[in-house]
Amino acid sequence: MKFINSLLTLFVIFILPFQFFAQVKSVGLPQVKNYKRTEYKGGTQNWNIDQDKKGNMYFANNSGLIQFDGSTWHKYSLPNGTAIRSVKIDNTGRIFVGGNDEFGYFKSNEKGVLKYFSLSKLIDKKANKNINLIWRIHLYKGEIIFQSFTKVFFFKNEKLRFIDAPNKFQFSFLVNKRLYFQDKVLGILEYKNGKLIPLKGSTVFNDKEIWSVFPLPNNRLLLATLEKGLFVTDGNSVKPWETEANEFIKKNTSLGGCIIKNKFIVLNSVLNGFIVCDLNGKIIQHLNRQKGLQNNTILTSFVDSKNNLWLGLDNGITFINENSPFTFFDYSYNIGTVYSSLLFNGYLYVATNQGLFYHTWNKSFKDEPFSRVEGTIAQAWNVQVINNTLLCASNSGALVIDQNRVSKVLDTKGYFGFKAIPNHENYIIGESYNGFSIFKKGANGIEYVNQVEGFDETTNTFEIALDGNFLWLKKDPYLYQMVLSDDLKRFDNIKKHTQLSSDYKGIGSLQVLNKKIYFQTKNHFYRFSKEQEAFFEDKKITQLFQGIPTINTLIEDTYGNLWYSYNESLGVLTKNKNGSFTKKEAPFSNLTGNLVNNYISVNTIDPGNVFIGLTDGLTHYDSKISNSFITKPNTFIESFSFTDDTILIGNLEITEKEFKLPYSSNHVKFTFSSPTYENQENLLYSYKLEPFDDSWRNWSTVAIKEYTNLREGNYTMKIRAKNSYGIVSDVNEVNFTISPPWYRHFLAYLIYFIFVLAAIYIISNRIQSKIRKNKYYETIEQRRLYLEKESRIRHEQHELEKEIEKLKSDKLQIKILAKDKELVNNSLQVVKKNKILNGIIHKLKDIDTNILDDSTKFEFNKLHKSIVKEVNTDKSWKDLEKHIKNVHFEFLKRLKEKYPTISPRELDLSTYLLMNMSTKEIAEIMNISSGGVELARYRLRKKLGLNKKENLIGFLMSI
Repeated sequence: MKFINSLLTLFVIFILPFQFFAQVKSVGLPQVKNYKRTEYKGGTQNWNIDQDKKGNMYFANNSGLIQFDGSTWHKYSLPNGTAIRSVKIDNTGRIFVGGNDEFGYFKSNEKGVLKYFSLSKLIDKKANKNINLIWRIHLYKGEIIFQSFTKVFFFKNEKLRFIDAPNKFQFSFLVNKRLYFQDKVLGILEYKNGKLIPLKGSTVFNDKEIWSVFPLPNNRLLLATLEKGLFVTDGNSVKPWETEANEFIKKNTSLGGCIIKNKFIVLNSVLNGFIVCDLNGKIIQHLNRQKGLQNNTILTSFVDSKNNLWLGLDNGITFINENSPFTFFDYSYNIGTVYSSLLFNGYLYVATNQGLFYHTWNKSFKDEPFSRVEGTIAQAWNVQVINNTLLCASNSGALVIDQNRVSKVLDTKGYFGFKAIPNHENYIIGESYNGFSIFKKGANGIEYVNQVEGFDETTNTFEIALDGNFLWLKKDPYLYQMVLSDDLKRFDNIKKHTQLSSDYKGIGSLQVLNKKIYFQTKNHFYRFSKEQEAFFEDKKITQLFQGIPTINTLIEDTYGNLWYSYNESLGVLTKNKNGSFTKKEAPFSNLTGNLVNNYISVNTIDPGNVFIGLTDGLTHYDSKISNSFITKPNTFIESFSFTDDTILIGNLEITEKEFKLPYSSNHVKFTFSSPTYENQENLLYSYKLEPFDDSWRNWSTVAIKEYTNLREGNYTMKIRAKNSYGIVSDVNEVNFTISPPWYRHFLAYLIYFIFVLAAIYIISNRIQSKIRKNKYYETIEQRRLYLEKESRIRHEQHELEKEIEKLKSDKLQIKILAKDKELVNNSLQVVKKNKILNGIIHKLKDIDTNILDDSTKFEFNKLHKSIVKEVNTDKSWKDLEKHIKNVHFEFLKRLKEKYPTISPRELDLSTYLLMNMSTKEIAEIMNISSGGVELARYRLRKKLGLNKKENLIGFLMSI
């Protein structure tokens, strides 16, 4: 037994600073999160687990190494594609793994991708052929130890050496900084000074396959074997650990386990999940497939940095939130939505949507489900104890419960709850679906008495003041103030209130605090004064709820703690010994959305046993457990992707590196992660890309963000996370620079500047040259303009002279026309004169001269000859015609040229018309009648091609 004595000297019970906070609850089930192989994209079996300093989890899986950062799964395979059976991470971040005939380590490259470096290649080919499975890896005195069934390899300073197994190794153990191996023949071997030294007396375990070793109090050790059960040794003897934990292992076999804060032992089984026991072997917790696990075979277990439990299963991975004050009773305990709970006569009763259920309080909850109270199969709204009688308010009526069955149905109407009536001993009032009923406890127990007349509304919220004056009932939007008659058969008076104060509208809640009825609106609390017939505010209670979101329900438990609900969340003001209160909200944030709205149920049995009703069961809260489980989360930018490349920043040892991207990669994508594994569905992210975003984006569960078409410049991507308790992480950031496109590069701008200078120089010279040319051309232009102006002046002068000449000519023409007119008139006078003279001549011819004497005859003949001579010698008309033709020669010429067929007679008519002579005058000149003149005008118009509307004289004047 020397081995036992030696081994015990190495085991010291660890008393750690945080050991007090380690807790595994025996009531209810911890939160379980199963990860299926379809999620992590790996093989079924997971053989070993470890965690790096960032909080990322690593699993030795059949298909390779599985990495999980809380958001994303990554898989990395060995070169030979074999399963990985062991994993261990050192302080430098190297991830050592072992498989079949292969071992080495993964290390991130400059892009964060884990690259594998084989160590098995460092040994000679002959030894390489007999490596076998690497089952355990240890970090020991600066060396990395790889243990297989046939060899143990030592890696240090990039060098590898090995020792062959004396016969065949089973497993190895690193205990209190000493390393041990189990050999199938020699027993336990200690590795010391480079040698394997057999320990005497250790062959007692040769027929036992040891999987784990745990320290126990009083210098004892617990050894877990595969099929032989659990053994304990005190250094002098080895004997079975006769406990219920050992009975469980012997039935279900053991695959080792782990220890939680040296206070609780986790034992893995092949057939029935795992158990957590205390150091005395009492089973505290048992989880299997029926209790939420996805598989009953636990290949490995691991306690992470937050004292939560990870399981590597034969098919899948499971996370157990052990480090939490909350456990749950769900469908596996046969209960649904919980509306009320109560501890009475050693039983925990639960009112649910499926009836009333019970469970023995003093008996372990780990395996036994709740049982239904016989006779309750309908909706149960409430369970209460009044006058030492257990009453159930249900859809089936008012029920009396005795011996876990319905012993009496008081009334078949549906009921919401019951209250004892002050100042009326043994009388109870019940609120039913159609008003209120009175019950009385007598010699035969509680009996139904009567329906209270005068009110048939229904609600689940009502209270009665201690002085018995009023019954208060809240039913939105009214608060009813009712007075019961002395005989309890009717309501004598009913008054409705719509508000408690002129400052605030509406009524929020109705509650009893310190045996006094309070009315709440907008977190302001009021009481009613009967003397003043008015509500008055209680400033002290109102002050307690300053800074708290507007509540909708308030419950005072038996310890004076004030439980309140708001926005489907729960909080509590814990009453201290000095009467003050301490606010707690963060622990209950995980229940947000799972509470039963309008039916908040909080049952405080004692500070360590608080039951809260949920939509899918019941939760148990232990307020004595420290809030140390609420820690600030870590957050990382898991990956940074851009065109054709991705950098896994989360795997980089140094994340302060600044990345430089070409402009073609200005479409970037970020993924975020936070190794926060409890309540992952409530994990929120907020991000900000400086200087692109002006402010932080709203909190969201989305762990990915893309930016497109970013301009060149320096950017900082910042990310933060908020866990389910509302705690915000520190900011994690990545700096990167987007280079400008070639046409906006510094050299391009330099070239542009040179081009601009050259262009300015050339343009300046050209401008100066152009200015000189412009001045020359301006001089020429001025000269030209001067000459043009001079020519224009001369032309205008010439035109003026021509105009003057024209005016003179026109004036002369007018004078000529006037003279012509005058001449024509004179000629007409001559014609008239000659006509008269001709008439005289004709008349003289008619005179008989024979009757005249000779002198008279002589004088008569002389007169006749004189008149004939005057008529024959007058050439004025011919002179007139000649004059007219000469004056209007150009007009007649143009008229003749334009109308060659015109006759001389028509030319004369045209001339007379041009001279604006009247028809009468023309008739006299042309020696024709006026009708002949009109006929001649008609013929002339026809020859000239004029229509009736055109003016003949105007047309002639235009020629």
